[in-house]
Amino acid sequence: MKRHEAIDIICRYLEGDELVVSSTGMISREFFAIGDSPRNFYMMGSMGLASSIGFGLALCLPKRRVVVLDGDGSILMNMGSLATIGHFGPSNLTHVVLDNEAHDSTGGQATVSTTIALDKVAEAAGYRRAFRVTEADGLREVIGQADNSGPVFILVKVEKGGMPGVGRVSASPEEIRERFRLAAMEA
Repeated sequence: MKRHEAIDIICRYLEGDELVVSSTGMISREFFAIGDSPRNFYMMGSMGLASSIGFGLALCLPKRRVVVLDGDGSILMNMGSLATIGHFGPSNLTHVVLDNEAHDSTGGQATVSTTIALDKVAEAAGYRRAFRVTEADGLREVIGQADNSGPVFILVKVEKGGMPGVGRVSASPEEIRERFRLAAMEA
């Protein structure tokens, strides 16, 4: 399964009131192209921080579901966030890591996710549930189980390569911030 196919499945799962934080680079670019919404916060230039921002939102807005779309390279840069999320255990947080074993946004350099079982790390850090999926049907099944009994960690193994012809996120950081702020304040 390609990353953009996984993102499309995740977008179909979203019910319409979740707040979603997507990691910098190709994940945000593909997510913007597939499922743009004011409820989406697209990271720009802050690799590794999507999980931390999502965690903060989940703590501050406990009645809102928060979904983080992360990459393997990004979470490897900030593994401390796994321990923090596991320790505090926000039940409204679903953390999805799209793992293509590469830094796809910067040229495809290999990550170490080939030897690090990120789902096992999340489980050991205290996530209530951790899953690993490799196929579209598995993702559909698991994403449907991600309810308010989190934090839930979903490792999605995807192929290298991106969505053909995907552009950059066309909204400015200021526009993203403002529309997200307004959407987050909605009941």
